Amino acid sequence: MDAALLIILLSVIIGALIAFIVFGSYFRKRKSEIESIARPESLNPNPKPSSKPSTTKKSQPKSHSHSHTADKDVAKKHHPLDLNTLKGHSDAVTGLCFSPDGHSLATACGDGVVRIFRLDDISSKSFKYGSLLNLSQHNYYRCIFMIAIDCIFPNLPRFLRINMPAGGHPKAVVFADNASSVVVASQTLTGASLYLYGEEKPKTTEEQKQQAKLPLPEIKWQHHKVHDKRAILTLVGTKATYGTADGSTIIASCSEGTDIILWHGKTGKILGNVDTNQLKNTMATISPNGRFIAAAAFTADVKVWEIVYSKDGSVKEILRVMQLKGHKSAVTWLCFSPNSEQIITASKDGSIRIWNINVRYHLDEDPKTLKVLPIPLSDSNGTTLHYDRLCLSPDGTILAATHGSTLQWLCAETGQVLDMADRAHDSEITDLAWAPTTIPIGKFF
Repeated sequence: MDAALLIILLSVIIGALIAFIVFGSYFRKRKSEIESIARPESLNPNPKPSSKPSTTKKSQPKSHSHSHTADKDVAKKHHPLDLNTLKGHSDAVTGLCFSPDGHSLATACGDGVVRIFRLDDISSKSFKYGSLLNLSQHNYYRCIFMIAIDCIFPNLPRFLRINMPAGGHPKAVVFADNASSVVVASQTLTGASLYLYGEEKPKTTEEQKQQAKLPLPEIKWQHHKVHDKRAILTLVGTKATYGTADGSTIIASCSEGTDIILWHGKTGKILGNVDTNQLKNTMATISPNGRFIAAAAFTADVKVWEIVYSKDGSVKEILRVMQLKGHKSAVTWLCFSPNSEQIITASKDGSIRIWNINVRYHLDEDPKTLKVLPIPLSDSNGTTLHYDRLCLSPDGTILAATHGSTLQWLCAETGQVLDMADRAHDSEITDLAWAPTTIPIGKFF
């Protein structure tokens, strides 16, 4: 028994020694790691002497925490007019459009999905996507302003999700005829395609209110390789109400080449073609009444065409009628006034021009420059910047303009800056639009 007890005792002692060596090595290593973390100045090859090292150590974490909190606050609230952050997509948002009644918002995204959101209460925190700015708070215009950005969004309720055919990347979206049908421009490796999605059986307003989600749409018509293999830059739609037009929705697709195609929104029929016969297009748009098409390219001039309608309301022909000359450098963007009688252009020459196109062009009367306004935006060196996009409010009084992630509101009459958001978004603004009507904001409008 004495020999057995001796063996057991020796085993315990040896085990204790081994454990002491192992744990001692572990704790020495942890102590070394803690000391290296506790002395951040050791990372600096030329540390500055400090009479109060303990104060320095404590102040650094507080400063970092304050900076992190400030960054989160900035990301959460970009501007006092920022009303809501709406989420839903998982990739870059490339385009958006309000429905004619202002009750729905369609968005196109690089994740292959188009979403249509109900705008029952735009301030509701359960309603998420992009970014909304409430201009009624600033007494500018009782309207909601929307910006699409390159951002990431999780899922949410109260929207209609449209999955595009495999391989397609939505680039732009417009409503056709009503809030239950949208035309989507999608880009694939083989070229651009257009799809009209619509309800199989349109629902009444009462039936729509009782539904938790909007009914699934189906493809009503589709066209492929509409601009050969060229991408669609802009897709714009409007109800044709000028002259003998029958009020149908017409849509213009502008390619990155020199061609523009006019489509009938409901049937998908091609109504006409335009060749700008200049350098590659920058963008094109249609006047609100469906009378004119205006296009900008990498030139200082803007070309304007008139859509001529037959007595039965159909499109008879598209004629080039005007050319806006005056800028000294490339026109980057343009938009029509609500009454379709003026065009506002922005150029890389650092100016905005307002043109009167309500002239007797058939008698060779040229459009007139009403005003030349300097672009009130410059970089840190004082160099005037250009605007990427322009958008005029429905009452024609406020011009929204963007450069990168910067958003400005200008008085359309004087060009004076009414307000500005230096970082309306963290990424570059890809699209913007004014809601055509007042949208409910909680209990207020």
